Amino acid sequence: MASTAIDCVNPAALATPGGHYSHGTVANGFVFVSGQLPVTPQGERLVHASFAEQAAQVLANVQAVLEACGSGVGRLVQVRVYVDDMAHWPEFNAIYAAWAGAHRPARAVVPTGALHHGLKVEVEAVATVG
Repeated sequence: MASTAIDCVNPAALATPGGHYSHGTVANGFVFVSGQLPVTPQGERLVHASFAEQAAQVLANVQAVLEACGSGVGRLVQVRVYVDDMAHWPEFNAIYAAWAGAHRPARAVVPTGALHHGLKVEVEAVATVG
């Protein structure tokens, strides 16, 4: 049986992971992006920022991981969005549509109630490399 290389990636453009995980993992031609919270590259949690600011930071974090892994927004195949309140969904959808452009990967939204640190949105994703 052939061995498959797995690369764990933690881009310098993002804060160090807060737990025992990597921001992204590359395996078998896919990039798996860990759940990204609205945390700045300097490690600041945007707890008191507006929902729009939190959503923009999360998507910037996802994009940074994708690019560090040799992928990009246009190579996304699935995105999972966790929101603390479904009332934020229309606003997130508009921000996401502007970010993703014409690309429309599979997507799910999961209402969660309170997220870690009192943040309002988290996004995880799967993309192809190349």
